[in-house]
Amino acid sequence: MLDESLLDDPEALARADRRGLLRGAAEAGARVRTAARHAAEAGIAALNPEGRPRAVLVAGSGSAATGVADLIGALAGASAPVTRLTPTGVAPAAGALRWNLPGWAGSLDLLLVVTTDGSEPGLAVLTEQAYRRGCQVVAVTPKGSPLAEAVDAAHGLIVPLATAPHELYEETLAASPGALWALFTPLLSLLDRVGLLEAPPETLAKVADRLDRTAERCGPAIATYSNPAKTLAAELADSLPLIWTEGEGAAPAGRRFAAVLAELSGRPALAAELPEALPAHGILLAGALAAGADADDFFRDRVEDPQALRARIVLLRDRPIGGLTAAPAARELALGHDTAISELEPEEGTLLESIAELLAVTDFAAVYLALATPATPS
Repeated sequence: MLDESLLDDPEALARADRRGLLRGAAEAGARVRTAARHAAEAGIAALNPEGRPRAVLVAGSGSAATGVADLIGALAGASAPVTRLTPTGVAPAAGALRWNLPGWAGSLDLLLVVTTDGSEPGLAVLTEQAYRRGCQVVAVTPKGSPLAEAVDAAHGLIVPLATAPHELYEETLAASPGALWALFTPLLSLLDRVGLLEAPPETLAKVADRLDRTAERCGPAIATYSNPAKTLAAELADSLPLIWTEGEGAAPAGRRFAAVLAELSGRPALAAELPEALPAHGILLAGALAAGADADDFFRDRVEDPQALRARIVLLRDRPIGGLTAAPAARELALGHDTAISELEPEEGTLLESIAELLAVTDFAAVYLALATPATPS
């Protein structure tokens, strides 16, 4: 059960937040600025590429690396195919994971390696493999890490990970908001230089400003009734979130939200894109997860019963209202099955700004769920 009283007690939230998750979410804008500066100091701004890469390969461990690959794929669009290299191994530990290049990878392709750890032997081996194949290698990794040494030996480009003094980057923090932006921002600068997407310095500055403004709206001192992240957290209490997205930027934000809910707050969630989400998840609204579902005797004593899990739709959109949209059909389906719906739509701005706002609000919501649920370790 969610302790809603905790949401409006900033001091209690601070005591519960032993991993510094709220601070990481609040500092996302600052992290973008620091990471952009690191990218410029590493020489990305001075690059003069001869042309676009044929394909972009992304490797790394944890949900932050997965989110980075998903976001890059959405932003690059048809400019170049983006492939996430999934690791194999006997355990989800740094020393047990291995990555391999596809057989077609060669000198026309770009390998991006992202990690908050930097000690994974498998990523160092992948870097050596890429060097032998002639792939260009760029890594965002902690300064002085074994991976940084391997990339340097392979004549690749290294961008030091932007960290804060209070942070301890451990495997359990791979989903933290700060980790995502520390890894993602330098790659935005790089891919802007090679012509795969548009993310010049002025756009990154707007993204940082949008993250700052969203953090002000979603911070622990803002009451639940006027705080979109706390409101969403309260709405998702004791529910199975069905995260429906519309728009090229909302799709990776929705998948990221589902991953962070699981990793930070231990809550299951399902993400799907509209309009395919309607037939894919529609049966869930008519079954045991429906709001009115009750398979047993209506008159029995429910005092000792555990709270039933009910579906709740979370609609994330990055398109303006109007035009070709499946949102009305989504609302009609929810209404027809007496299912509650929460909606998030960012303010006007660039695609990157819209993505940043959706990520910030949902990251804060996941953190509040993690902190205000007694059964969740924090």
